Amino acid sequence: MTLRIEQDCDYKNDDWWEWSVWIEGTEQELDTIKFVEYTLHPSFPNPVRKITDRASKFQLKTSGWGSFTIYAKVLHKDGNDTSLQQELTLYYPDGTATTA
Repeated sequence: MTLRIEQDCDYKNDDWWEWSVWIEGTEQELDTIKFVEYTLHPSFPNPVRKITDRASKFQLKTSGWGSFTIYAKVLHKDGNDTSLQQELTLYYPDGTATTA
């Protein structure tokens, strides 16, 4: 299975980013997913977020100021689950990454 978390970010200003994460994999793999439950840093309001939108590749969009590890529990339609994690890295417009 090649499922993985991918990310994108957009620097807004004053050390603040809009960012998103989603699940990448083959079309067949994505079709087996019922939903994805992302666990964000505990400082987020509602740090556990359930995403059911297959069309967006189970994309979560939000914003914040720092890097942390995102955990994803992928629940498959057959009842099995897959655990994934990804270090969220936020980039300034010049391409340098945050250190926080």
